Amino acid sequence: MEEKVNGYFMPTINLMGFGSAKKIGEQIALTGKKKAFIVTDKGLSSVGTPELIKGYIEDAGFSAVIWDNTCANPTDVNVHEGVDAYKKNECDLIISLGGGSPHDCAKGIKLVVDNGGRVNDYEGMDKSTKSVTPLIAINTTAGTASEITRFCIITDTARKVKMAIVDWRTTPTASINDPALMVAMPASLTAATGMDALTHAVEAYVSIIATPVTDCAAVKAIELISKWLREAVTDGNNLEAREQMTYAELLAGMAFNNASLGYVHAMAHQLGGFYDLPHGVCNAILLPHVCEFNLDANPERFADIAKALGENIEGLSTEEGAKKGIAAIKKLSQDIDIPANLAELGVKEEDLEIMAANAMKDACSFTNPKTATLEDVINVYKAALN
Repeated sequence: MEEKVNGYFMPTINLMGFGSAKKIGEQIALTGKKKAFIVTDKGLSSVGTPELIKGYIEDAGFSAVIWDNTCANPTDVNVHEGVDAYKKNECDLIISLGGGSPHDCAKGIKLVVDNGGRVNDYEGMDKSTKSVTPLIAINTTAGTASEITRFCIITDTARKVKMAIVDWRTTPTASINDPALMVAMPASLTAATGMDALTHAVEAYVSIIATPVTDCAAVKAIELISKWLREAVTDGNNLEAREQMTYAELLAGMAFNNASLGYVHAMAHQLGGFYDLPHGVCNAILLPHVCEFNLDANPERFADIAKALGENIEGLSTEEGAKKGIAAIKKLSQDIDIPANLAELGVKEEDLEIMAANAMKDACSFTNPKTATLEDVINVYKAALN
């Protein structure tokens, strides 16, 4: 048999469940560091979450500085503002607090603090050489899984492109997923991040480097999302739904962190970089269209996805079952009020070609189950446009 080595990347420690955020002091103690730089955003500051975490840190005998300037789609400029603030405050560890944006921004800050240069230097796979600064990721959304992954997505402001940085040295030292921090998420954010998690699981399951280890995580994530996402969107105070979605996003993250992704993410990154659009919503709109493009490459896997989504495909052909799964994805998006198409987000047809060309260079495209031409990618964008 031909030699093939598969890696598995994950934070060393992962705390889950109600009240787990209160353990942040214990995690800092394990690092041997003293002064935390909390990377977060204005939205969380407005509801007091960073101050809550800072209080836990100070109660444990450590100090912390809150930097809440992360923007919705963090840019290279944003990262370097954070690097300057980290150094000015003489911190020695980083805590990311929030969803994907603060986590990604914090990873970018860590890369530059540890390795120098500009964050743009690390676009691609494993470009860094040092990992010195501990990074503890506290998650507040059930979707991106950036709190456990080696993926870091930063917008290059000069090129208007989202850079995919995939580097094992950005994997957080520890992650904390406390559903209590997610109860206040509005329905629209719950929906978008939930569909982001579904996209992670689906793309990981059909990836060309999927393994039995990533498969089991992906399938279970799809099952949980199918069962609990509607509940979490409808009633944000449904604690069981919040907790189950936390496990779902974590499992989906475990899957894609090791099996990687595909053209949904490669294309969504361009929408985010070009128009500064919300990542989860872009994924949700693109997902069924990319699935339709990929279907003939591995219909058996898409039929498995249909079953994980709760569809009865008994007596159907493999292809019919697979199509039923894609229909179920569309129905889920409709049920939780995801925008119907890219046109609703202001995407213009004249921009599709340049975004398609950039998508083909995105690191996520390389593990898609089917090789696409430029025309293929443009056509998928067009299908999702209206």
